[in-house]
Amino acid sequence: MRLAFSWLTVLPLRVDDVDRTAAGRAIARTPVVGVVIGAFVVGVLHLLATSGTPELVAGFLAVGVVALVTRGMHLDGLADVADGLGCYGPPERALKVMKDGGAGPFGVVSLIVVLGAQAAALPHAHWGVVLLAFATSRAAFGICCLRGVPAARPEGLGALVAGTQHPGIVIGTWAVLALAAVPLGIRAVVAVVVAGALVWGLVKHTGKRFGGITGDVLGAAAEIALLAVLVVA
Repeated sequence: MRLAFSWLTVLPLRVDDVDRTAAGRAIARTPVVGVVIGAFVVGVLHLLATSGTPELVAGFLAVGVVALVTRGMHLDGLADVADGLGCYGPPERALKVMKDGGAGPFGVVSLIVVLGAQAAALPHAHWGVVLLAFATSRAAFGICCLRGVPAARPEGLGALVAGTQHPGIVIGTWAVLALAAVPLGIRAVVAVVVAGALVWGLVKHTGKRFGGITGDVLGAAAEIALLAVLVVA
């Protein structure tokens, strides 16, 4: 859990000697980190609402706060994956584009659309939906790291966590999310299913395009799952 929080937040937690076993356990616990982040966002939205901040402005401020507390790593992954999928050439070229560091037109448009939609949806979401959305977004990592899913590179975060998740644990996690969504209504349950399907589709497509997952794919999966739950639910 300490490793999961050190990876996914700005909390100054230090973890030494990280191997695949520890990384796999951290990935399995990331939905808990999502719940904590979601609770923080609920608090921010409540403060902005009580201060009379316009809803859309509050939504964008909340999105900005999330970027700060997560170091913006998932947003970087979303932009890089969009640019990688948008370029021509073999997997090697796509991976080179993703590693370039800059944001191309596909990445910029993806950030505008995803962040804009999240900002518009957040102020209207029930607090339970916000918690569910952030938990689901972090549960997306489990699908990306299922056994049998290879890493696109021999180094990096993708290589460390690829294939570390047992299918039973991943299915169980998503089943718990679906059950947790029941009190929020049928749309919330559908939102979890849609999010899982989108993440699985992303994993399959990036596997064909890049040859496997990278850390950027994990970030893109989290942002897509978050958006899906907020919009559908």
